Amino acid sequence: MHDLVIRDGMLVDGTGGPRRPADVAIDGDTITAVGGDVGAGRREIDADGLIVTPGWVDSHTHFDAQATWDPELTPSGWHGVTTVVMGNCGVGFAPADPARRDWLIAVMEGVEDIPGAALTDGIQWDWETFPEYLDALDEHRWVADIGTQMPHVALRGYVMGDRAADDRGATAADLAEMARLTTEALRAGALGFSTSRTPLHKDNAGNLVPGTFAPTDELFAIAEAIADAGHGVFQCALHHPDVPASADWLRQVAKITGQPVIFNLNQPDEHPDLWREELDILEAAQAEGLDLLAQVAGRPVGILECWDGTANPFVPRPAAWELAGLSRNDRLAALNRPETRQALCDSEPIELSRFETFVTSGWHKMYPFSGETDYEPERSQSVEAIAERTGRRPVEIAYDQLMADDGNGLLYFPLFNYANGDLDHLWELHQHPYTRMGLADAGAHCGAICDGGMPTFMVSFWTRDRTRGERLPLEHIVARQTRQTAELYGLLDRGVVAPGYRADLNVIDYDNLTFDAPRMAWDLPTGARRFVQKAKGYRYSLCAGTVTVQDDVFTGDHPGRLVRGPRPVSTG
Repeated sequence: MHDLVIRDGMLVDGTGGPRRPADVAIDGDTITAVGGDVGAGRREIDADGLIVTPGWVDSHTHFDAQATWDPELTPSGWHGVTTVVMGNCGVGFAPADPARRDWLIAVMEGVEDIPGAALTDGIQWDWETFPEYLDALDEHRWVADIGTQMPHVALRGYVMGDRAADDRGATAADLAEMARLTTEALRAGALGFSTSRTPLHKDNAGNLVPGTFAPTDELFAIAEAIADAGHGVFQCALHHPDVPASADWLRQVAKITGQPVIFNLNQPDEHPDLWREELDILEAAQAEGLDLLAQVAGRPVGILECWDGTANPFVPRPAAWELAGLSRNDRLAALNRPETRQALCDSEPIELSRFETFVTSGWHKMYPFSGETDYEPERSQSVEAIAERTGRRPVEIAYDQLMADDGNGLLYFPLFNYANGDLDHLWELHQHPYTRMGLADAGAHCGAICDGGMPTFMVSFWTRDRTRGERLPLEHIVARQTRQTAELYGLLDRGVVAPGYRADLNVIDYDNLTFDAPRMAWDLPTGARRFVQKAKGYRYSLCAGTVTVQDDVFTGDHPGRLVRGPRPVSTG
């Protein structure tokens, strides 16, 4: 008799093959039988009318600090994710000289918009070296497995101290030590190495993160370290217009490592067709036998603007600054007064950077937002278009939207992946053999972006709900965020529902799968804020054969463990 049987479900097994009716038998943490009547179980789950999938594997998260205090790993735990990979974009908290912990927090706060007070209060500093960080994580338990990577910023800071900010200042001894520590981290269980090469990534004082413009010799030294260890993804956050110019060194890193090299691919407004050039680069590299890949988001990288968030159209207006020191209730009371509305709408914004000006006054690309259906809005729904139709100023439309829902109204600004006013290019990108699902950034961008629920969105939107263009097959989307993302990091023991694989599974009410509108919560350490978005429709989520979610509610079980290094398929 099996420990558990999932009975009468419609199996979408993660391989991309057609769905089929099947039972799934589990013993311990392993799937032991899949097919017709697999026999009885000590416990059985009735999956009639439901789909059964592998658990989602999210390869781009930022739980590096949160993993030390949150066993539910929300938002990922709400959305059927059973394995997360963190340590992306070159930022993280190991290795960490005790004297430079505050600096690492300042970098993470600036790059990933995670409140510094929450990090300071929440992190349990039980390590200095990267192997010690892994040992500290090994003491924790979660609803999902966690894998992590060596971050370039932390590595540079540990080796070079105050010299880390000088991108061209690494000596031969520094390079040798960075390489040694990278190999050490990979052999201890890191899944890869990450770096940032984009000027969008700055610390909380506005400084570019260390390594942004480090010479390629430094990257090649790290690549040699990966080759020495015998495994490890090289993950890179690139500035989009720089991708063609970076193609040579990306190919060289892939050639040295013999392992996957992956960079982020988004569509910027100023280069709406650059992604086609990037695909050409991938295809040329793969033709050379180099495993160069691009990571693609499932929807726009969308800035959510509200009174409590990081951005809104009134942040640069001096008339709003005097409200900043008020309590939330007092601020909302003031905002409800007609004289406040007039003063803020009539106030002239100060001069900001081009980026900040674009986000806070790009009325043509700013949309009132209410929920799931608003991720592919028509141009006619923009603040600018509404203002033109109604004869009002865009700033007034924005103000009234922010005051909706008792002052909790949202504006949506699709920063990347919306240059053409639709998601057709993402429809193409998600079918390309050399792209991978990612960039949900779960755990990060707490005051401005709420994309950690992207795994749920991929299923509900792309396979069922999209109305403005073609959809994608359910089988393909499931494979995108299970087998493909697992194999990227060498986690060959998961991502497929078949005998010998890990019993990481979702049982989903597909017809009713959805998620709530984003809302601001104050549930981080010290009561710091973050956007949250919960899912509906996960009847069961299982990690290592243990039910962690039932009817969208955590069961209290935490079977998730630290994943150390690549994992083979079980043959037992």
